[in-house]
Amino acid sequence: MEIINQKSIQRTDNQLLALTHASQLLTYLTGFGGLIVPLVIWLSSKDSVHGMDEHGRSIINFQLTMILLFVLSFPAILLFGLGILGFIYVGIIGFILPIVNAVRAANGEAPSYFSTIKFI
Repeated sequence: MEIINQKSIQRTDNQLLALTHASQLLTYLTGFGGLIVPLVIWLSSKDSVHGMDEHGRSIINFQLTMILLFVLSFPAILLFGLGILGFIYVGIIGFILPIVNAVRAANGEAPSYFSTIKFI
């Protein structure tokens, strides 16, 4: 039996990268789609689209960080109401940064999510 090593050819698809970033906004519609949809897109096309692995990792790290901050904000409400500031931060940053990075991805630039914990 002969095994032929096929070199995978990666295509450049900035629209798919931008769509992956914009799909994070499903969190505001469904509550959980902002993590699941980018995860599925990333896992299904990380080997075939140039730059998808970098963008997908940054999206998943960002979403996990936002979920962690959201969960930690619940007990922080008891601490002089500081959890309310956490909810406001997660709400604003979780809405603005995916839009900014979708535009950056459409222009072929690298993603930039600040204050993100590197889980992956």
